[in-house]
Amino acid sequence: MKELDIATPIIARGYDELDDIDRALVDAAKSAIAGSYAPYSHFKVGAAILLENGVTVTGANQENVAYPSGTCAERSACFYAGARYPGVGFARIAVAAVGPDGKPTAQPTAPCGACRQSLLEYEKLSGHPVPVLLAGAEEIYILPSVASLLPLAFTEF
Repeated sequence: MKELDIATPIIARGYDELDDIDRALVDAAKSAIAGSYAPYSHFKVGAAILLENGVTVTGANQENVAYPSGTCAERSACFYAGARYPGVGFARIAVAAVGPDGKPTAQPTAPCGACRQSLLEYEKLSGHPVPVLLAGAEEIYILPSVASLLPLAFTEF
């Protein structure tokens, strides 16, 4: 028998500690929240992906009464990026959320499992680790890659 110890390295920074590129990406994710359609959960999420060509694409969660017909912000952004800019790799990803109280979530909000798997496939297509920024009200968590969000991921594709 062997025991595995899986750890996720996370850097926690304040908004003012981010460089200009990361600050702009977090701002884009926060702005994308305005496009959210969340009449059922009232939990609004925005995502922004900086592509390797310098373009930033955004997405917002879209709910539907015929659950699970909606989609999350992260998948709406990554699928749009893949459709609009085929073959262009991802450079960085940022996610921000507003809770039912209408305020930014206190803790950074991480993507759901389906989004993690979808983003992981785009990271693999990019050919390098894609850093992830998760924005909360006070702190931004910076993870070194999408893979760090999903240990023991399905990667045989």
